[in-house]
Amino acid sequence: MAWANSSNIDTTNLDSGTDSPAAARADIKAALDELVLVINGRGQANGVVPLDASSKILATYLPDTIQSGTGQDLTLNPDTGKVAIENIINLAPQTVAELEARNDISEGDVAVCSNGDAGALCLAVASGETDSAGNPVWRRLSLGSAISAT
Repeated sequence: MAWANSSNIDTTNLDSGTDSPAAARADIKAALDELVLVINGRGQANGVVPLDASSKILATYLPDTIQSGTGQDLTLNPDTGKVAIENIINLAPQTVAELEARNDISEGDVAVCSNGDAGALCLAVASGETDSAGNPVWRRLSLGSAISAT
């Protein structure tokens, strides 16, 4: 489906009271054809996403992957100051060397480290400090016993 294109709208025969209605007819038809593309583009590929009665985007129209621009962080900034994720979040494990080599770390960043607890998996939180080599300092949170309902 093609989206409307403003370059397909010509107002030359529509912008003066002395313009010929006959000459304007083709321009009006072309503009209405573009309007039909906008209307028919609702909920279609290369169109616009419809909103529900609460002005929210339905889950069926959300992408499975959101990717930021090259070299840009992806920022979620809810009005409440809290991001709620239902169910499970998956962080790709990184090694100690990979985490220490990053230069984009800020205090409070959280990662899964594949070998940060004497070679074992652990959670890591950036402290906001740097070591003598300028690498970010990560604090580990060792994983405890397996979960159990009893």
